[in-house]
Formats: sequence, C-alpha cells, structure tokens
Amino acid sequence: MKDTLHYDSIMTGLNEALAHSRGELPDVRRKKVSISPLPDYASDRIKAIRNSLNLSQHIFAEALGVSIKTVEAWESGRNKPQGPALRILQVLEADSNFLEKHRIICV
Repeated sequence: MKDTLHYDSIMTGLNEALAHSRGELPDVRRKKVSISPLPDYASDRIKAIRNSLNLSQHIFAEALGVSIKTVEAWESGRNKPQGPALRILQVLEADSNFLEKHRIICV
C-alpha cells in the first residue's frame, strides 16, 4: 500500500511535468534561478577574512566545522577550500556578523 502511494505521487509529478513541457498547464508558476559561481580564495584573502572577524585559527576552524590543520593549510596555500567552504567564506566576507547573528559563535 505504502509503495503504491509513492508510485502514484511520482507518476502524478511526472505527468504534470510532461503536460507543462507541452504547454498544457499555462497557470503553473515558474521561477528562473541563477547561482553565482563559486569564488576563488587565495591564502592571504582567507587569512584576511579570519582576521577581520578577530578569530584565532582554532575558533575559525570550529566555527566552519573544519580542523585547525585545514585552516592552517588554506592560509599557507598548501590546500584550497572547496565547495561548501567556499560559500561559507563568501558569506563571512560579505557579512562579518553572520557567525554571531546565527549564534554559531557567542562573544
């Protein structure tokens, strides 16, 4: 019974998608989403972000959910942040109060 409900729901969604693509559902709302490319952060820029937040490498690492060795490697240029870490750095660079506003750190 449970599998039938999932199957029916999936089939309904697929049929609606096909009808929409054929123009048979003109009242369907659409939203175009664009995502900015991931920024590139050099070691000195990462260190500048951390320093602008007045955080030690240890606290910065904990706030980002990475090891202190990872932060050390980023800041020395041995490694580069990837994926989610790049987005977090982008957010922190744009909003220096982000960690406090979202109670990730309490000062």
